[in-house]
Amino acid sequence: MKKERGLRELYEQDPIAADEAVFGRRSGHDRRGFLKGAGLAAMGAALGSTLPFGRTMPAGLIPAALADSLEDFVIEGKNGLTVLNDKPVNAETPPHLLDDDITPIKHYFIRNNGVPPQDISPDGWRLTVDGEVNEALDLSIQDLADRFEVVTLRLQHECGGNGRAGFNPPASGNQWTTGAIGNAEWTGVRMRDVLNAAGIKDSALYTAHYGADSHLSGDPNKRPISRGVPIWKAMDPHTLIVWQMNGQDIHPMNGAPLRILCPGWPGSTSQKWLTRIQVRDVIHDGTKMAAPSYSVPMYSVQPGAEVETSDFKVIESMPVKSLITYPRSGHRLPTGHRILRVRGHAWSGDDVVTALDISYDFGATWTRADLQAPPNRYSWQRWEAEITFPTKGYYEIWARATNHRGQQQPFVPPWNPKGYLNNAMHRIAVMVPA
Repeated sequence: MKKERGLRELYEQDPIAADEAVFGRRSGHDRRGFLKGAGLAAMGAALGSTLPFGRTMPAGLIPAALADSLEDFVIEGKNGLTVLNDKPVNAETPPHLLDDDITPIKHYFIRNNGVPPQDISPDGWRLTVDGEVNEALDLSIQDLADRFEVVTLRLQHECGGNGRAGFNPPASGNQWTTGAIGNAEWTGVRMRDVLNAAGIKDSALYTAHYGADSHLSGDPNKRPISRGVPIWKAMDPHTLIVWQMNGQDIHPMNGAPLRILCPGWPGSTSQKWLTRIQVRDVIHDGTKMAAPSYSVPMYSVQPGAEVETSDFKVIESMPVKSLITYPRSGHRLPTGHRILRVRGHAWSGDDVVTALDISYDFGATWTRADLQAPPNRYSWQRWEAEITFPTKGYYEIWARATNHRGQQQPFVPPWNPKGYLNNAMHRIAVMVPA
């Protein structure tokens, strides 16, 4: 029996053959030649319009109008999140629901490694700070609020595997597309103030974070995750211990009643349901600290290659990235209109985004967008641009961010075995009818 395959699977396995299977392109021809002949008509028919810049469209590229229709099952009543799996619960946010400068709690993504604790009452919740300190601390949430300066910051927070679904060959793990990212307003205290109160010893090198969630197996001797950061990152004034998001209690699936928010680094360093911070004199060796977890090769590797464990490095700052949040992919302009204002956000781990460019001709030309400064460091940045389309047809809008180091989003990011750090340019489909 012939196995049925989805569009994304076809393109993952052999993008050139997929062109032939989907649009009737003959093998051995490049897409540029294909889009001058019958193939152009076939693709246009599938999209419902002509492609004014089809000649510059890369071979083996799924048009965004088709790629974005391949949505995962969405559980009704869950505020628009796309659920990737239910044990543990993981769900991402469609791009158009990330349009707010401050991500609403109802639209904030969920990334769990274990089973959340049942009792999340802030009353009686304790945080232990110990290890390479002069005085171990045992603090309640009220102690944190009373003893240390309470701050509120807008901070971007992203899963290290965001974008994993875009790698070819595929990498195992949750197949995030673009929505494992949020930018909430977090309230809490600086981790450095708490560590300073405990008195950090000269031997301090790394933190170790522990939460109240349990392992999926139910084995009390196993931890679902326990990661940490270098002391210098823990002492950054933007690394917080928080108990509120957007002025409310943290959502249970987002780590209530207490969590770390370590912005700009993989979300796995921002321990949820926080119960302990241990200061260590070695790099932490907790669950999911060892390669290949949250690690990438130290050098470029061929897609699909096997990499020795010793050749991995732990992910720290996340790469430069951007998202188009308006309009929604598949947008159709009214008849007679060819002007469209687009907008979105850009961010770059520990860095600042300095430029955002957009293209509507598959990267042949680029236009600079208006980019706002962040309200505070580590917040994402709003951008907007106006596009005038030259003629009717099918268009793709691509967004490309550049940070202050000159690092820029690629069209195809470096492949890695675990599917981390995909910062490919985001693209959406737009139809111009006349």
